[in-house]
Parts: sequence; C-alpha cells; structure tokens
Amino acid sequence: MRLMGIDFGDARVGIALSDPLGIMAQGYGTIKNDGTEQLYLDIQAIIKEKEVTKIVIGLPKNMDGTEGFRSEATKVFAEKLKEYTDAEIVFSDERLTTVSAHGFLSEMNVRGKKRKGAVDTLSAALILETYMKRFGGSLL
Repeated sequence: MRLMGIDFGDARVGIALSDPLGIMAQGYGTIKNDGTEQLYLDIQAIIKEKEVTKIVIGLPKNMDGTEGFRSEATKVFAEKLKEYTDAEIVFSDERLTTVSAHGFLSEMNVRGKKRKGAVDTLSAALILETYMKRFGGSLL
C-alpha cells in the first residue's frame, strides 16, 4: 500500500509514490495532460498497479493563503479523479514546491526538455514528502 503525490498542471501531471511503508517519497514520472479521459485512465492504472491507498494532490495557493483559479482547476481534476479510484484524495498546500524543484534542478544542471518533465515529477515528490512529514507518513 502506498501514497501517491500529484502535481496537476495544464500540460503535464507529475506523479510521485511513497515506498510501501509510507516513509519515503520518490518521483515516479510525468503524464501528458491532453484534456481527455486518458489522463485519468493512466493515473488509475498506476493506482491499481502500485496499490495506492491515498492520493495527495498539491493545491496551489497564493502567497497570502487564498485560493485562485488554479486551485479551482485542481479541485475539478480531483473530483473527476474520484470517478476512477476508491483511494482517499486529500490536498496539500503546494506553495513554492515548483520554485524549490526549479532550484534543485538548476543545482543539478538539468536543462532543456529533460527539465520540463523532471520539474513536475520533482514537484509531486515534494508535495508528497511535505504531506508525509506533516502527518508522519501514515497510510491511515
């Protein structure tokens, strides 16, 4: 049983998974968001294969803590995802995760096309890691 972290974006969706004990988060990959049902089917396949019990979706908030149009789009995505899984879906504040991911990738000298997918995957891992630290990595 695992936790899944999701960084939802208009073009790509970053995916991260915990280890089976829910202790460590690691990037899994990126799925193209083409606006079709295929996105949900691809996520569903990972959920089933990896036996995901909880999904942590990064909720983009403004720096003052308010929610903007990106938060609404993310909530719409989460509602649709519920049709494809029985796993619990929760939100985690994702402020500055993309900035942190870009900083890390710059330090590692990751550039170009590799960076686009890597930033979404790394952001998903940071979202999941933050959640796990906050709640002790509990799968409950």
